[in-house]
Order: sequence, then C-alpha cells, then structure tokens
Amino acid sequence: MHETIKGLAASAARLTDAVDRLTDAEVREPAALPGWTRAHAIAHIARSIDAYLWLLALARTGVEPGPRQTGAQIGQAVEEWAARPAAELAADLADRVAVLLAAAEAMPEERWEYLVSALAGWRHPAWYTLLRARREIETHHVDLAVGYRPADWPADYVAWALDETLTALRAREFPLGRVTAADLGRSWEGSGGGVTVHGDGHALLAWLAGREPADALTTGALIVDGPLPEPPSWPLPPTPGWN
Repeated sequence: MHETIKGLAASAARLTDAVDRLTDAEVREPAALPGWTRAHAIAHIARSIDAYLWLLALARTGVEPGPRQTGAQIGQAVEEWAARPAAELAADLADRVAVLLAAAEAMPEERWEYLVSALAGWRHPAWYTLLRARREIETHHVDLAVGYRPADWPADYVAWALDETLTALRAREFPLGRVTAADLGRSWEGSGGGVTVHGDGHALLAWLAGREPADALTTGALIVDGPLPEPPSWPLPPTPGWN
C-alpha cells in the first residue's frame, strides 16, 4: 500500500497548498461546477474524506464507528461549511487530509481486504477507499479553477483512472472502439461498434470525466473517426464484483 498512500499524499499536498493561498473573496467565486463556489468544492472534499475515514475505521475494527451520515446529511454539512472563511476551510481540509493519511498508515495490512460499501451500495475492499479519495482530490482540484488543469494530473493517476473508467464503460457497452493514450503507451478495447479515439491520457480522462467538452477535444487533443458519444455521469462504480 506504500505507493498508493504516497500518491494520495502527493495529490493532497498539491490541493492543500492551492487552498491555503485562497482569500475570503476568492473562495466565494464560482467553481467549475454549476451552482458551486470554490468554498463548496473545498467543503465537499473535506466531508467526503470524513466518509472515507468512516469506511477505514469500519475496516480496521469490523465494527461501525457510530452512525453513518447519509448523502443528504453530507450535502447539508457541505452547505454549512461553504459559508465559513477561507482560513477555516483551509485548516479543516488540511486536518482531514492529515487524519486520512494517518489512518492509512496505521491500517493493519490484513485489514485492507475487508469489504466496505459505498453510499450507493456497491462494495469494495478497504484499499480502494484510498483510490476513491485520490480521485476526489484530483478531480475537484481541477474544479476549483485555480490554474490546475487536467494536463497537470500525474501520469500514474491518469493511467489508473482510465483503466477504471474504460473497464466500467466497456461492461456497460458504451459505444467506443479502441482507445489509445499516446503519451502513456496504453490502449484499451471498447465494447465495439464505436469510434476509435487517440490522444493524450489526460485529455481522454478529462472528456470521460466531464471536465472537457467533446467539441473542444476533437479540435486538437483527440483524433477520432466519428462523433464522440456523451459519457455517462462520472465516476462509475468499479466493474469488479467484490462480494
């Protein structure tokens, strides 16, 4: 798990550094998601980490660590935190990140395979929680609109996220043929019958994650042999049926 924790820590450090520099006025400005300010995005990441900490505590002991917050309760907490000053938001995020990393480092090796459930109901091993947390951080760092772009995503993160996303899309018969990330030296076979897509990994992921529109990608970053289909809501649950 060392490399997984290391990647999460690096992603979190970049995010917290960016958030630390925001002023009260800047956190009230719009994020790149409809209806969200930057404060909403920061609060969402921190409250999502709370949810991941609950899962890690369950995995460590096999016992639920108190009541689990519902999606509605998490949403309400995000709204409440989004009204707070920039310094409080930054301190809260840094604290949540530190607690998450400490919990990961302290997890007994044999407990990483313990199955936990996402709020949506799908199950996964505890180690997958760390990958979910990194995806949350990397994606919403872009959504903060503070100069961090998909092109800044680390290659190892992009490769993993493309693996996950394209595997899930293939299982759902999403109309994609062969997908090639030229810079990563990687290719994936789609469900067949769809367009063939070539491009840099970060551009592919940005499109599939809904962070770059298809029309922008087809003019430069991607080469396709037909119209790009509209990806479903992202992220998709992982394809492996952990039971």
